[in-house]
Amino acid sequence: MADKLIIFDTTLRDGEQSPGASMTKDEKLRIARQLERMRVDVIEAGFAASSNGDFEAVRAIADAVRESTICSLARANDRDIARAAEALKGAARSRIHTFIATSELHMEKKLRMTREQVLEQATLAVRFARNLTDDIEFSPEDGYRSDMDFLARVVEAVIKEGARTINIPDTVGYAIPELYGNFIKTLREKVPNSDQAVWSVHCHNDLGMAVANSLAGVKIGGARQIECTINGLGERAGNCSLEEVVMALKTRRDYFGLDLGIDPSQIVPASRLVSQTTGFVVQPNKAVVGANAFAHASGIHQDGVLKARDTYEIMRAEDVGWSANKIVLGKLSGRNAFKQRLQELGVALESEAEVNAAFVRFKDLADRKNEIFDEDIIALVMDESVTQDHEHFRLVSLAQHSETGERPHARVVFAAGDQEFSAESDGNGPVDASLRAIESKVQSGAEMILYSVNAITSGSTESQGEVTVRLQHAGRVVNGVGADPDIVVASAKAYLSALNKLQSKVERVAAQG
Repeated sequence: MADKLIIFDTTLRDGEQSPGASMTKDEKLRIARQLERMRVDVIEAGFAASSNGDFEAVRAIADAVRESTICSLARANDRDIARAAEALKGAARSRIHTFIATSELHMEKKLRMTREQVLEQATLAVRFARNLTDDIEFSPEDGYRSDMDFLARVVEAVIKEGARTINIPDTVGYAIPELYGNFIKTLREKVPNSDQAVWSVHCHNDLGMAVANSLAGVKIGGARQIECTINGLGERAGNCSLEEVVMALKTRRDYFGLDLGIDPSQIVPASRLVSQTTGFVVQPNKAVVGANAFAHASGIHQDGVLKARDTYEIMRAEDVGWSANKIVLGKLSGRNAFKQRLQELGVALESEAEVNAAFVRFKDLADRKNEIFDEDIIALVMDESVTQDHEHFRLVSLAQHSETGERPHARVVFAAGDQEFSAESDGNGPVDASLRAIESKVQSGAEMILYSVNAITSGSTESQGEVTVRLQHAGRVVNGVGADPDIVVASAKAYLSALNKLQSKVERVAAQG
């Protein structure tokens, strides 16, 4: 393993812990297939014991994905571990990832356990998991803030019981690169059987150093697995960004000297898919996947790039999946061309009926918009989800009137189950009036804590608008996403999408960081 780095993607587990980022089973499966296409080594598909929904998602991914190892998180107890093993039965290659906190703060305040109790529970958990699978990963939660000597005792014990990957998380994003790298290096030297396991890093981005800390853990500490997420998605300030560590390792192979199995051309499609599924917009200046990542505004830079690209570009845009020709289809394009483009974009529809329905929506969009971009195709598939039959609320029609000096008015018709409702309302603007009309009938009582508009494609006033609505109710936070050339319609779709998620009573529990 000296020259190979394992990429462990936890978008579907840790990334989903972002408030409002929870995904349906079908959405998770779609992203997992894209991660497989990217040749991610390990996909952490979820936390099987946290809810029936997460169990079914892990099981569906284990059954469908054959090239990547599929992993489920489990607390250090027999119930969680058995549940994970059951969900992973269909996997070609499976891993159980079990954890327990080891810092004094977490043991005293959260677990209310002594050091010896934690050591015993960690040991017993790995021993139990070893009877169910050969591939076990162990994480000491809040490992970086743990006492070094105690942490070494725990790690030595779990390796002895059969853990083959040891992950040292910086759960709260407290680490500094040099210190974190040396922490792992010292810990490996203290653990007598450290050579019997692959060492892993899992860094949060609270101080903006998750990528730097992860790379230090590899270069200084000798770790050979990095845990990361697409777009750096994750709770609080997020996780280590997959696209950034992958391209850092590939671009600076002269320094790191490590090989990766990742296909970088699938990075941008994965980024788009995760962004449009969760409603978490990628900032324009985000490294690698941001809209401006390869843009040059300065005249000096433009002149240099035109003469020789490597004057100002250390990577090629096409190498990470940016398309030089973004216009792909139009209203004269046929069904086969559309189906082929879906496959190229990593959108896997499971039946011909779903492909046909998506093609009908594509033709409708093409009649309203001259140029259809990759982002438009992904948006229409995500917006008119293949799981629509399971949705409670659905937009039927919307009419609104707005003019200077007059209070805007909207009339919305929407379906709720098998019934249709019509509602009207005034508002401060056409969007406000439309959402007020919906709420007047639904009476969800939810508080809107985010309303965001993003142009799906740039450079044209006929670009589709993508709206994200984040609602909070009774302690739950959900995102709804809607896309349409008409921003008011997109807003209504997003609001109803968020209401659908509130309608779904999925139980979740907090997981390891």
